[in-house]
Amino acid sequence: MNELCDLIKQTLDANPGFTQAYTGVVRIVFIVISLLFLSSAVLSLFRLPRKPEIFARLCRRNGHDLSLTHWESIIGRSRSADITVHDSSISRLHAVIARGAEDRWHIYDLDSKCGTFLNGHEIDGEAELHYGDLIMVGNSELTFTAISEEERRETNSERGLARPVSPWGPVVLLTILQILLCFQLVISKQVPAARYIIPTFAVFTVVMWVYFIVMHFFKLVGFELELIAFFLTTISLSVTTSCNYTLLFKQLLSVICGIILFLALGIVLKDLNLVKKLRWFAAAAGIGLLGLTLLLGHTKYGATNWINIGSFSFQPSEIAKLCYIFAGASTMDRLFRKRNLSLFMVMSLVMMMLLGLMSDFGGAAIFFITFLVISYLRSGDFATLLLITGGAFSGGAMVLIAKPYIWQRFATWRHAWEYASSGGYQQVRTMTAIASGGLYGVGPGAGFLKRVAASDTDLVFGLVCEEWGLIVGCLIVGCIIALAAFAIRSCEMSRSSYYSIAACSATSMIIFQTALNIFGSVDMLPLTGVTFPFVSNGGSSMMFAWGLLAFLKATDTRPNASFANAVYYRRRKAKNNKTQDSTLPERGDGNEEN
Repeated sequence: MNELCDLIKQTLDANPGFTQAYTGVVRIVFIVISLLFLSSAVLSLFRLPRKPEIFARLCRRNGHDLSLTHWESIIGRSRSADITVHDSSISRLHAVIARGAEDRWHIYDLDSKCGTFLNGHEIDGEAELHYGDLIMVGNSELTFTAISEEERRETNSERGLARPVSPWGPVVLLTILQILLCFQLVISKQVPAARYIIPTFAVFTVVMWVYFIVMHFFKLVGFELELIAFFLTTISLSVTTSCNYTLLFKQLLSVICGIILFLALGIVLKDLNLVKKLRWFAAAAGIGLLGLTLLLGHTKYGATNWINIGSFSFQPSEIAKLCYIFAGASTMDRLFRKRNLSLFMVMSLVMMMLLGLMSDFGGAAIFFITFLVISYLRSGDFATLLLITGGAFSGGAMVLIAKPYIWQRFATWRHAWEYASSGGYQQVRTMTAIASGGLYGVGPGAGFLKRVAASDTDLVFGLVCEEWGLIVGCLIVGCIIALAAFAIRSCEMSRSSYYSIAACSATSMIIFQTALNIFGSVDMLPLTGVTFPFVSNGGSSMMFAWGLLAFLKATDTRPNASFANAVYYRRRKAKNNKTQDSTLPERGDGNEEN
């Protein structure tokens, strides 16, 4: 490493004009590579199958069959039910049919007014369901049947058309960008920084390639989400280098831990029975982390949300967000139980109260938005949510009166230029940096905003626009929008309500947190001190972002697009080949429930 640093120094000393020329060229190259990379990755995201997959059918006496296109399907007379039965004698949401491991099915009664009968016997809560069974809801008889072999082959054929593009082209482009960026940062930060920059980027690039090679070894496809995350993480390493290159090793470690968390969560999410068992543990862990922070936390920027362990510090509230989504999402058989909804609301209230006591009102706002999303998806009661929102705004007004420094942030909101040397200092410098960066930026490591406090966290959008240019700034926002669009699109085809609710909740967190970060830094919203997912410097924030990505990944229904389910699929396929049982359809989708 010392010899390499000496060689770089000698080269730069011998060519004094090289730095300026290289920076001028590489600014354009960064934009071109970013556009090529993201166009390939993002466009592939929307090649999802649009035709629902049929798992089983409910046959009626009149010959009008009803298809089950989800792992969990609601039967009722309501239009919102998955299987709408026009029978005034049944409840709006009467029962749920759910698919489990090894193609086993269960039926759950949702406290209906006239009960649910299976083969002439009223079920008490739930019962196992077999092909050929007769279901009686109200005055309607439904026979549960399997799909035909021809339908199975047609489904596999149609789903095979949705295979995503190969990741190797985008990975090569991203590797080229990382190499050019590494050298740009070395020459802009000078040789002493090379001892941090070169090893960090080398290890990060190797980790990225190892990830994709290992996934390819397991015959997996569909890595668009990870490609976008790796691109944004590359920007994060650039930001960290610009502001304080000595923190690079810590940020790299956080990225690796985030990837491990992403993989671990994905493996857990494949088994909904395991998820149900761990939900209470996740709820307790989320509350415990916030409580521990309240007791032992260190106050920074007015909020007690940091815990210091030696030279390391982290924000437990970021991990608590993952716990909140994990515990808050629900499967259909538990979705309409009043007890479960009440416990969720109690958990939400406790966690937001703890955040309020910690004076982390940016985090509390993110939790509240996520609470509204989960509550609406779980209950559909829009009127009640409006009342809750009104109460929250009243509580927020009381907080502003009790916490004068919070009110001060609102006092300077939309008046940053009038307080350019006081309350609006950070916002004014951020807007100036964005303007000075122009379309192409001044070059990574060459900006001035890095001298302003929190430029690599709360003001990171301004730093990216200054050093990389407004075009790249818009691209990183486009990446976040692409993740959200993918989640919304894939939820239409999601096989379980748990995945839909979790993905929508994770998306709401990503979008709302990004909006608070960007609009707060340019004085369109109050500056709340929240990070930009994947881009801001900070270990807790990076792990949180990769963890959220696992919830989005779980909604991907393309063949073999989920690393979490490939091992089970191969085991299932081997079993089917051995038994030659045509009643257990071999779907070939690599995305089974358990």
